[in-house]
Amino acid sequence: MMPAAIPFDALEIGDRGHSGGRTLTEADLSFSCMISGGWHPIHADGEFARHTGPGQRILHGSYCLLVATGLAADLPSLGRAVIADLGVREWRYLQPVFAGDTLYAEVEIIGKRITSNPARGVLERRIRLVKASGAIAHEGISALLVERGAQAS
Repeated sequence: MMPAAIPFDALEIGDRGHSGGRTLTEADLSFSCMISGGWHPIHADGEFARHTGPGQRILHGSYCLLVATGLAADLPSLGRAVIADLGVREWRYLQPVFAGDTLYAEVEIIGKRITSNPARGVLERRIRLVKASGAIAHEGISALLVERGAQAS
């Protein structure tokens, strides 16, 4: 069951939300190598990674982007009003992410505008992928195209 939708026009710049947590596993690490085809030893070779700065294998940044956008998908709760994800920009990898890290998404509304079609709006969200320690691992901006009319949940 989808939570009740918040109408586009009720959202304010500065509104924030926080997702539930997701603990990444060794399976996530292996899966990130398999789906990307990227088998660099920092991701795939524990012995190699042990002798690097992080001291252990790290997850692909692009996999963490996938996790972040998944955790942020319902922030804010827009129900079925979301028409399309318009993309992500300025995504930065600030800290390595490891198997065993528990991550959360923090979302802040940083912009909203009505499109040339007044029945639609664009919502800009800053997404931060945050470790359980509070450290920001990744961050960037996502834009959503949203219906402004009746937003049935």
